[in-house]
Amino acid sequence: MTVDKLNIFGGKEPWNPSDWTASDDRVRGGSSQSYFHANAYEPIARFYGELDYKTLGGAGFASQRTTGENRSWDLSCYTGIELDIEKADTKRYTFNLKDELLARDPENGREQASVSYEYDFEISDAQAQAESTVIYIPFDNLNATYRGREKEDAPPLNTTSVKRFSIMMRSFFATQEGPFSLSIRSISAVARRKDGEDARSMVSEKDTGVLVPRSAKWMLAPADHGNWRQFGQSTLGVIAGITVFGFLAVGLLHLTVCKRG
Repeated sequence: MTVDKLNIFGGKEPWNPSDWTASDDRVRGGSSQSYFHANAYEPIARFYGELDYKTLGGAGFASQRTTGENRSWDLSCYTGIELDIEKADTKRYTFNLKDELLARDPENGREQASVSYEYDFEISDAQAQAESTVIYIPFDNLNATYRGREKEDAPPLNTTSVKRFSIMMRSFFATQEGPFSLSIRSISAVARRKDGEDARSMVSEKDTGVLVPRSAKWMLAPADHGNWRQFGQSTLGVIAGITVFGFLAVGLLHLTVCKRG
């Protein structure tokens, strides 16, 4: 297994407290509150606070999200996110990504809701006693939600333009409350692939040696991928062949960019 890693927060990229801000249920009249402690001289950032669900009748949340409405991360070269946890309690947390931020409501000034891509995780008792725990979150395992409800018709996360990261503590319908604490060494984008796999976004056609984007694999000749001479005899074959090699050129360029990044 080969792993390529891009440190986004922490690790080789020092934590900056100005990168994060609270987004708690107080905006809805709740009582929960979160904090984020970090500085450039410490390798650990701490997300902590107090979760209350009674004020809002069974619902509550406290979260920290990245700041800035014009920031964007291109993570298309990677397969998921890796959280390196230094220390944690055994509560259930939620990691969120967004690829769209809507303009603020002109009437109340609040940010309008958009689709979130979520992953729930918790640290076991044994993991809580360890020096560190790594949580791997494949992009394919993220659940799309809108206003806390699953959104089945949502498109996959647009990894070419991730707009926001956030970490949330929520009640999960009055199943947890009270103080919480999560200490994080780093948040990174990672590409996990089997040894010998040439690219993250490409598949190899063994008969031809041609690399084709996964989304364009249907363009290959359906009967015999290896017999390109016969396939190219028809006009359709020529057109499809040109299209495939066009994808090849784009794919190789994408691979080069990923490796350089």
